[in-house]
Amino acid sequence: MRSIWNGAISFGLVSIPIKLVNATENHSISFRQIHLADGGRVRYRKVCEMDGEELSTAEIGKGYEEADGSIMPITDEDLAQLPIATAKTIEIVSFVPAEEIDPLQMDAAYYLASNGATAAKPYTLLREALKRSRKVAIAKYALRGRERLAMLRVVDDVIAMHGLLWPDEIRAPEGVAPEGSVSVREAELDLADALMATLGEVEMASLHDDYRDAVEAMVAAKAGGAFEPTEAVAEPAGGQVIDLMAALEKSVRAAKASRGEAGSEVGSEAGSRSGSGFGSGEEAGAEAEVTPIRRKARAGAAASVPKTVGGKKSTSAGAEKTASAAAKKTGSAATKKTAAAAAKSTKSAAKKSASGASKKTAGAAAAGKKAAPARKRSSA
Repeated sequence: MRSIWNGAISFGLVSIPIKLVNATENHSISFRQIHLADGGRVRYRKVCEMDGEELSTAEIGKGYEEADGSIMPITDEDLAQLPIATAKTIEIVSFVPAEEIDPLQMDAAYYLASNGATAAKPYTLLREALKRSRKVAIAKYALRGRERLAMLRVVDDVIAMHGLLWPDEIRAPEGVAPEGSVSVREAELDLADALMATLGEVEMASLHDDYRDAVEAMVAAKAGGAFEPTEAVAEPAGGQVIDLMAALEKSVRAAKASRGEAGSEVGSEAGSRSGSGFGSGEEAGAEAEVTPIRRKARAGAAASVPKTVGGKKSTSAGAEKTASAAAKKTGSAATKKTAAAAAKSTKSAAKKSASGASKKTAGAAAAGKKAAPARKRSSA
């Protein structure tokens, strides 16, 4: 990269020869001014007001306009003789935490490249000292005819310099904030938090200039004769009154949809944080799906089966009646299956019980028959 300024960093008694390199570049598309009637180029020409002669760059110098309108010539030699230490030096004046620098002061950015083999050691020393201290250096330097303020910090293995505006160049934000007292509800803040969390973070390297891409595509289409005008994007009407809550909810749902996430729980999540609802269920999202709870068969269903066998009502009929009552009470397929299983097991238990009871009855009858002859003999 081409350097735009050569000098040195003054770090106490340490001098570090450096080259100043632009850290940024402008990719915006520039247009030329043309004469609409014939498409001819419109140029700015530098013409002397006294004789009307057009001048070249070599013929143009600097001058200071005094109060009476007269111009005093100022040469580069005059500026070079000024008693300013920063004429060819970036002079470090202090080290401060980075958070103390107001982003409003940030200006152009540069890389500081070591200039020559002798600069490698002190350059590395300053870089590592900045890394370990976790601070930035505040410096002063002169560039393009004026003294400037700067901040030095480490980017990867390079020292970067950000030009800073002087503190008196930052305007106070008077009359900028909304007039009057405006209150914000907790529910609105909760939805704003949900939107911020949904949008999340972004890889800065993935961001690009969509407007520039569209202009380049339009220029290419016009050059190829295939350009077709499209409908302009409608701008929102000024002063339009909107439902802030509805706009926030829709924004959260749209952000979740773009990430492939479900958006039906937006209202419930925000409501649980704020403790209040945000409107109708239609605004909050789709209706939630209710999943039936699987219940275990109650022990009372089995206990209601008669223990004794006999009588007009059979045990299996009682089990079926109990299972049917259990199925009607729960009304779910899972409980019907459970009741059917209970009925099946009850039928099996009833059969076993009936079989055992019949065996006992048969044994008692046999015992009675044996006892009858004995009684006859005793009576004889």
